[in-house]
Amino acid sequence: MEHEEPGLPTPRGPLSRGVEAYLRGAGRLPRMEDVARAAVYGEDLQLALYVCYELHYRGFAGVPPEREWDPDLLRVRAAMEHRFLSALRTDARVHDSVDEALAALLVEPVEGTGVSYFLRDEGELWHLREYAAQRSLYHLKEADPHAWVLPRLWGRAKAGMAAVEFDEWGGGRADRVHARLFADLMTDLGLDTTYGRYLDAASAEALVTVNMMSLFGLHRSLRGALVGHFATVEITSSPGSRRLAEAMRRNGAGPAAEHFYDEHVEADAVHEQVVRHEVIGGLLEQEPHLAPDVAFGIDATEFVEERFGARLLADWRASRSSLREPLAREATHIS
Repeated sequence: MEHEEPGLPTPRGPLSRGVEAYLRGAGRLPRMEDVARAAVYGEDLQLALYVCYELHYRGFAGVPPEREWDPDLLRVRAAMEHRFLSALRTDARVHDSVDEALAALLVEPVEGTGVSYFLRDEGELWHLREYAAQRSLYHLKEADPHAWVLPRLWGRAKAGMAAVEFDEWGGGRADRVHARLFADLMTDLGLDTTYGRYLDAASAEALVTVNMMSLFGLHRSLRGALVGHFATVEITSSPGSRRLAEAMRRNGAGPAAEHFYDEHVEADAVHEQVVRHEVIGGLLEQEPHLAPDVAFGIDATEFVEERFGARLLADWRASRSSLREPLAREATHIS
């Protein structure tokens, strides 16, 4: 799990090419017409947005840190964000209330058809490796996007959120930080743990899931949506992690690969209660007007995760890689 700044990824169109050229000091930013023409969930816009957001995490090698708050870059980012957020609000609106949205999350289907079910019942080692490579865009910085909401909460909501985040960061132990545990999982699967290593390989659908966290986290006005997103992750994580742990065991992925998901089965079962009763309950007690945003955050998370899952399953059921760049088969040490 490397700590150096990653290199800029390979552009996927005029938006990402223009943003990266500007960051290198070798070109102009994209025009607003380019932003308006790009597919909102497509490779180019989502990569350009991911690159802009990554300046708030570790940045990129050779890019001056001052670019993080470059006003011209922020104007382009704002235009991309506006399109992204508008699309999410149009496509993901389902529930009218937080209670209805939460109730839908708590229902486990008798015969599920999502990615974790596929991996548990049919998945092979190469499926697990691809899944881990795509998820590494988030899990190698797990919990970081949610930390931005802490200064925007107070009382029960802040205390509950801080308690969950403290667990995500290992409870004060570096070897138990969840990003570290995921890097250990990747090692078991024979994957490169370098931060950002699989950005070029990741699908647009994977970028969308991470970009939505950054979008919600970086804007105070979207604090309710961020809390809704966080609640969705914590409520759905425990049963999903149990299935993924079984998939790792069935394929002999290794003890660290099993441990990552076993840890989430236990931890997130507790986190679910804290998030529902303290974080959401505390937030809405103090700011009841944010209820529609919390519901939106829940529904938007379900929407983008379903898109990502559908992409993975479509590729895997057709016996093709879900990645833009296939993984080196010789990298795995698992027999």
